[in-house]
Amino acid sequence: MDRYPFIFSDKPKYRIRRHLIFWASWWLFMGFLYSFLAINQKNYGQQLSVALVDSLIFMSAHILLSYTLMYFVIPKYVLKEKYIVAFAWVISLFLITAAYSSFLTLVVIPPVHKLLYFAGCKYLAGVPLTTASINYSFMAGLRGGITIGGLAAAIKLIKSLYLKEQRNLQLKKENAESQLQLLKAQVHPHFLFNTLNNIYSFTQNTSPQASKLVTGLSDLLRFILYECNQPLVPLSKELKMIGDYIELEKVRYGNELELHLDLPTETDDLYIAPLLLLPLIENCFKHGTSQILEQPWVSLHIDLKDRQMQMKLLNGKSVKSTTPKSGSGIGINNVKKRLELLYPGKHELTITDEEDVFIVNLKIELEQVSQPVLRTNLLSLEHA
Repeated sequence: MDRYPFIFSDKPKYRIRRHLIFWASWWLFMGFLYSFLAINQKNYGQQLSVALVDSLIFMSAHILLSYTLMYFVIPKYVLKEKYIVAFAWVISLFLITAAYSSFLTLVVIPPVHKLLYFAGCKYLAGVPLTTASINYSFMAGLRGGITIGGLAAAIKLIKSLYLKEQRNLQLKKENAESQLQLLKAQVHPHFLFNTLNNIYSFTQNTSPQASKLVTGLSDLLRFILYECNQPLVPLSKELKMIGDYIELEKVRYGNELELHLDLPTETDDLYIAPLLLLPLIENCFKHGTSQILEQPWVSLHIDLKDRQMQMKLLNGKSVKSTTPKSGSGIGINNVKKRLELLYPGKHELTITDEEDVFIVNLKIELEQVSQPVLRTNLLSLEHA
């Protein structure tokens, strides 16, 4: 069996196997531990049988605790660095598990022991219902919960950190490849801008609209060539670049384009991965608006609440158009991949392809950093 997919794969066959092996191992460990603590050489076989049954009963508490920690507390609070809330959840879960284990010890297990007794198991350790027994069973349940909960949480955290490191390595590799492609595309960029300046000078007097188009294209290229080699750029610059692109599209469509644009004016030192939003907007014009023969329209709304950016992008489309299905375009797939790498657990992308409208909803939890902190982070990334 290949170890990597068995440990890290999310495929059901691997997940079920490793979970079954984990809980079977824990069940046997508890059974042998309980039987060893109450060892009686004459009745060891019966002790082990009773201990395995008791362990199976206690596993209901341990399973509830472990899966709540692994699939609720850790992804929702720990990995999002909400440590105070996570700590409160952990303490509460341990106490609830201890109380539930005490209930199992004092209420559920005695009737089960009676059934085992009538089935022929003569070795049984009764638990009288006293204050001391309640306290003992509570503390025993707490110790068991901390042990299995800590073990399960540690495994989950180690896996999450390892996968995050692998994503970062993959991101660095793809960034290096992207920068290589960018360098190939930057052959004589000064020549390109000098040529654009010459065209701008030529069209300034003959066609003001054409000169405006050249200026917008020049600003767009300057942003792409010179400012997108950093992991983060100010959101304000990303929005300006989007505005420049939309201005180019407005020149293309003229008065035929019905445009509803609502962009924030204050970005509060928020930073975003460069060119993350442009493919979605480009896709809007390329696969939607450009195929409409009558009245093309686009609606773009971006809102900021604390550090969360919410973008809603809509474009009309012809009922007979051949707009690609949700997520089938290269640009959209690229955005999805970058979001998974750059904002794991911190984004939500929903794409709806209806009969006459294409809708994109995107939520991202952005970074808010000061310039000195940003420069320090960028330097550390460059020397990593």
